[in-house]
Amino acid sequence: MNVSFQFAHPWFLLLLLLLPVMAWWKGRRGQPLALRLPSIDDAVKVGARSHSRAGAWLFLLSLLSFALLVVALARPRRVRGTSDVESQGIDIILTIDVSGSMEALDFKLQGKQSNRLEVVKDVVAKFVVQRPDDRIGMVAFAGRPYLAAPLTNDEDWIAKRLQDVKIGQVEDGTAIGSAIVSSVDHLRDSEAKSKIVILLTDGVNTSGSINPLTATEAAKALGIKIYTIGAGTNGEAPYPVRTMFGTQTQMVKVEIDEKTLGEIAEKTGGKYFRATDTDSLEKIYEVINQLETTARKEKKYEDYDEWFAVALWPGLGLLLIEWLLRHTRYRRLP
Repeated sequence: MNVSFQFAHPWFLLLLLLLPVMAWWKGRRGQPLALRLPSIDDAVKVGARSHSRAGAWLFLLSLLSFALLVVALARPRRVRGTSDVESQGIDIILTIDVSGSMEALDFKLQGKQSNRLEVVKDVVAKFVVQRPDDRIGMVAFAGRPYLAAPLTNDEDWIAKRLQDVKIGQVEDGTAIGSAIVSSVDHLRDSEAKSKIVILLTDGVNTSGSINPLTATEAAKALGIKIYTIGAGTNGEAPYPVRTMFGTQTQMVKVEIDEKTLGEIAEKTGGKYFRATDTDSLEKIYEVINQLETTARKEKKYEDYDEWFAVALWPGLGLLLIEWLLRHTRYRRLP
C-alpha cells in the first residue's frame, strides 16, 4: 500500500501569496491604535506611536487565521492507495540456429562485417528488453536442439545466456523439425494466454528424424504460433574457411527452405520473414514485437483521510479570539 500526502485543491494555496502583501500594506498605513484611553491627553501621547504592541498582536492573529483557513480550503489529506496490475503475458521461445553456416559474414554489426549469429544475438537482446511482461526461453539448435534458457521473465539473465550461445557446442547440421518439437515441448505446460515460437534459421532441414511439417502439426494442436525467419543474403555469402595458411573467405551459396518455413508459419497462424541484412532483421523483430502485444489492465484503489479540520478549527479559533479582543479589551477609538 502506498501512503502519500496531498492537497485536493492546491490552487487555493496561491492565496497565501497575499500574506506579505497584506503585511506590507498594513505597515505602510501604520497600525491603528488598539487601546482604550481615558482622556484626550493620553490619546495624544499614544498617537505619537504609529504601531501599538496590542494592535500588532491583533494583526498577527488575523494573518495566522487567514493562513490556516486558506490551508483548510486547499483540503490537505492523506492518500492510502493500492494499484493492482493484471498482466496477461506471453510465453515466448526463441529458437535460434547455431549451425556452422551461421558463421557466414553477410551481416554487419555497428558498421563492421560480422557473422550472422553475432548479429542475431544483438538483435534478439534488444527484442528481449522490450518484453518485460513476458516469459522468454531459448532453444538453440544445430544437428540437435538443446535448451539454452528455460522460460523466465528475468530479462537480464536471458541476455547473459544469449551471449553464451555459440557455434560448435553441439554436432553440426540443421535439425529444424527437432528444434520445433523441443520448443513446443517447453511450452506444452504453459498457462499463458498466448504461446509463440520465433524460429530463426539460415538453411534447410538436414538433421534429426522429425519432419518440420510434422512437428508443426504438434504446435498447431497445442495452439502455439510459430514465426519463422530465414536469415541470409540472396545468392551467395562470404564464409570463413580455415586452411593451413590461416582463415580465408570464400563465397558459398545461400540455401534457405523458404517454402517449408512459410508453411510452418501459415499452419500455426504466424508469419514468415526473410532477413537479408542487419536492418531487415531488426525490422522483423520490431514487427513481431508489435504483432504480439501483452494485455495489461491496471486497477487503482484510493482511500483518503481528510485533514482540513486540523487547519480549519484553529483558524476559526484564532479568528474568534482576534474578534473578541478587538471588540472588548482592545476596542479601537471611534
